[in-house]
Amino acid sequence: MTRGNQRDRDRERAAARVGGKGKNKDDGLTPEQRRERDAKALQEKTAKKAAGAAGGSSDAGGKSTKK
Repeated sequence: MTRGNQRDRDRERAAARVGGKGKNKDDGLTPEQRRERDAKALQEKTAKKAAGAAGGSSDAGGKSTKK
């Protein structure tokens, strides 16, 4: 084995780089509560996106993108 402990050191470094990032599965919510929370967040996101698209769809710049 020519690498010695290099592989182990690389794994430790990679784990340190990730740090606290990632998904936290233990958030203290039941699956039903988690679904409700996610559904509410998704509804807010789509409403915000729809409001932005409705407000930005008018051609206020005077330039047309059609050729």
